Amino acid sequence: MSDQPSDASVPERSPESREAVRSAPGAVTAPESEVTSGSHRPAKTAVEKPSRAAGTPVPSQDAGPDVPKVPAYLQTQPRPDVWLRGGRQPQPGVLSRLRPPPPPAIGPATLWSAFATALLCALLLGDGVGINLLIVAVPAATGAFFAARSAGRRLRPWTAVWAAGGLALLAIPALRDAGWPVFLAVVSALALGSLALHGSRSWPGVLFGSLGLFPSVAAGARWGWRGVRARADDSRGRVRSAVRTTAVAVVLLIVFGTLFASADAAFAELLGSLTPDVSVGDSPWRLFLFALGLLGALAAAYSAAAPVRWDGITIKPGRPRSRAEWALPLIVLNLLFAAFIVLQLVVLLGGYDKVLEETGLLPAEYARQGFWQLLWATVLTLVVIALALRWAPRGGPGDLPLVRSVLGSLCVLTLVVVASALRRMDLYVDAFGLTRLRISVAAVELWLGVVLILILAAGVLGARLLPRAIAVSTAAGVLVFGLVSPDGLIAEQNVQRYRSDKTIDIDYLKDLSADAVPALDTLPEPLRSCALEGFRRDLALSDGPWYSSSWGEVRARDLLERHAVQDHGTECYSLGQEADEREGLEEGSYDPY
Repeated sequence: MSDQPSDASVPERSPESREAVRSAPGAVTAPESEVTSGSHRPAKTAVEKPSRAAGTPVPSQDAGPDVPKVPAYLQTQPRPDVWLRGGRQPQPGVLSRLRPPPPPAIGPATLWSAFATALLCALLLGDGVGINLLIVAVPAATGAFFAARSAGRRLRPWTAVWAAGGLALLAIPALRDAGWPVFLAVVSALALGSLALHGSRSWPGVLFGSLGLFPSVAAGARWGWRGVRARADDSRGRVRSAVRTTAVAVVLLIVFGTLFASADAAFAELLGSLTPDVSVGDSPWRLFLFALGLLGALAAAYSAAAPVRWDGITIKPGRPRSRAEWALPLIVLNLLFAAFIVLQLVVLLGGYDKVLEETGLLPAEYARQGFWQLLWATVLTLVVIALALRWAPRGGPGDLPLVRSVLGSLCVLTLVVVASALRRMDLYVDAFGLTRLRISVAAVELWLGVVLILILAAGVLGARLLPRAIAVSTAAGVLVFGLVSPDGLIAEQNVQRYRSDKTIDIDYLKDLSADAVPALDTLPEPLRSCALEGFRRDLALSDGPWYSSSWGEVRARDLLERHAVQDHGTECYSLGQEADEREGLEEGSYDPY
């Protein structure tokens, strides 16, 4: 038998009876489609029951309303998911715990900024990088600003520091032609921009916050699509009006621009230099850049409106060790560093020739072999300091002075090691010249010395600002590295060595970027023309638009136009052969980098 009552056994209820069922506490009502439409009237104290004989309503004798029994199918509770172990609900993910509530609907200013970013990416980034990266970053930062303001976020000092640093790093592609400092600057600019959006301050926050744009790509795309769809439904007429207005403006610009360009050659040249060169053949590449710019701008805006709080990730400190167990290995390490430094002082005070005589090494070999070991010693010392802080004794009255004295001594001794490594690199460069690898590792060693100084300052003033201070030092190092023009510095140092009656490696200098042209232009003939022949050919083939040309490339092109490169033929092949016979090194032992 069915549990449902038949139509004959269930009397027809009046509208007052249905209203009483709705107002009863805990009552479960039927769907709205099953309720008879009509005006709602207040429930009565006496509910009329249908008469069995004549079918006329008879007042009930009960004091309260006659609440009908709710059918069983409306009382059943939903069954738990059989695929969940033990009936437990799924736990929220890591990002859902760290991210605040969803942001408000995307505003029109943010949408237009994202669209402008995508359009500029498609038009400007297809021909190379230069000042176009800074141009593209401006509307993206504007959209993130509008999104953050709509979400109620305020501009804080550290946010301004990260944003200003990121925009300053994007000026490196506009100044330098060398690809390697430009790559470092662009990556660092993205990291600083992500930190500006998330506002991180702890070690996990600074580390993951610099990569925080990637988790927001999909969420930002969905957020933007919902905003576009909602505004398209509400303003179809305005959208059609905007499309018509834009189409008319484009047609007028094309018609009259073509007429003016045909009438004046100077205006045609100006218009051609300002207009992006877009062809049908590279349409897929332009579409990819448009999509990349749109997704990036939406991800930045979404991160600004609903940033992931990476500071919520906590790292539990290690189990504290006893004072003797913790301090004894570090004291032994400090004694080893002190012995090494004393030996270095003896060498510097007059025992240098004796050490070289006993070891059988030449000055350049002694400097080259020692630099790399000292570099790795500095890196490993930072690792040791990090692990020592994790398991350092704490809680006792004398624990903090012990930690500060032992680790502070280690940092000071390591700074002396850094100075010794830089001195060895100076000797090596003086013997064989400056190269990209040598200037890079010297810059890294110098940055490690800055990190050690920041650790010493944190031991005295507190470590609250240490993660952000190290991030600032890294970004500042990349910025300074790009501003000093490493390729130009390499060429200038090698030219000065040649003027001091030392050898010069023309084959190596020819592989540098256009930033080296001003220094190489000062060489005498035929070295000058042999060194600049490749630059003349490459610059003639890579005549890009103004927005994708760096200042170094433009300056090099002007120098070569003012002073033409002479053709020396096979004479260039015989030059620089003496560079292969390096002083004091056996054949095959020279590091070409």
